[in-house]
Amino acid sequence: MGLQRFLDISACIWGFSVEKLDAIEVDEWTQSLDSVLRFNGPAATSQLLRHLSEHAQSSRVPLPSAITTPFRNTISPEDERPMPGDLFMERRIRSLVRWNAMAMVMRANDNEDGLGGHISSFSSSATLYDVGMNHFFRGTANGHPGDLVYYQGHSAPGMYARSFLEGVISEDQLENFRREVGGGGLSSYPHPWLMPDYWQFPTVSMGLGPIQAIYQAHVMKYQSKRGLVDHRDRKIWCFLGDGECDEPESLGAIALAGRERLGNLHFVINCNLQRLDGPVRGNGKIIQELEGVFRGAGWQVIKVVWGRKWDPLIERDQTGLLQKIMDDVCDGELQNCKFNGGAYTREHFFGKYPETLELVKDLSDDD
Repeated sequence: MGLQRFLDISACIWGFSVEKLDAIEVDEWTQSLDSVLRFNGPAATSQLLRHLSEHAQSSRVPLPSAITTPFRNTISPEDERPMPGDLFMERRIRSLVRWNAMAMVMRANDNEDGLGGHISSFSSSATLYDVGMNHFFRGTANGHPGDLVYYQGHSAPGMYARSFLEGVISEDQLENFRREVGGGGLSSYPHPWLMPDYWQFPTVSMGLGPIQAIYQAHVMKYQSKRGLVDHRDRKIWCFLGDGECDEPESLGAIALAGRERLGNLHFVINCNLQRLDGPVRGNGKIIQELEGVFRGAGWQVIKVVWGRKWDPLIERDQTGLLQKIMDDVCDGELQNCKFNGGAYTREHFFGKYPETLELVKDLSDDD
């Protein structure tokens, strides 16, 4: 007998609607969980969920292979810390850096056809690096050993562009991007042998940065625990892209990091939905896919999906339908929305339900 047929017959016998029972069950369980969270805190709530999961598994209830959270920002607006510094000044600097990076690569290719330069990797991750450099990365001042940063190999033009603004790199060096043989240019990718006073680690071929960062963090933790080296609160930052995660080396040792609880290690994955040979899988969701992989390996995952202008829309989404669209949308659809503009997004994204279309009635297509 099919499951639905069984449920229909059961509903007739017991005299209730399956749909109504499901809604009541969901509401009661949600209220119970809220009560545990309110009176016992997050740790006890997590312990309860773990117990329920184990009990369900012992009762042969099929469970998801890896738990993923809804397709939205992990940190809610009310829990966000105020951004320090001058946001407008930082945006201005970021614009100059983006422009210099693009101009450097374009001029290099005008001077020598086919030189290349991977401009989109940095363009899509400029804000990530900017926030890190302005607020998180620490140098060796005041006796601190300094953080270690594994830059994504294809983002090198952005690092050179920022260093030019800081006066570390000259215009002549920018003019010789990817032509460093004579000693006055800039290497294509991060490599301390080619630029020993600039790069800390080689991160190309793609995938070398992530696996090096994990073993670096492991060794540093070993040294600290045995009193060999005082690393203090030194952090390792590793930047990579969603396409780079296809490389076996990128994810090959993440279980080691989870098992050893390497809290000194941070991966920052820029999911720009692009790979070297084309877009990411259009019928999937790369952010959700990677979240499942990393959470399954014991990592804590923080997702940043939607910008702050989405916050009012999400807050007004009383039906939950906007969240449902976000959870259902595929990367290929997101690329279509980005490419085709506001009118297309209104019709094909928000237009899936009258309630979500109502949320954007006061927004122009440009908005």
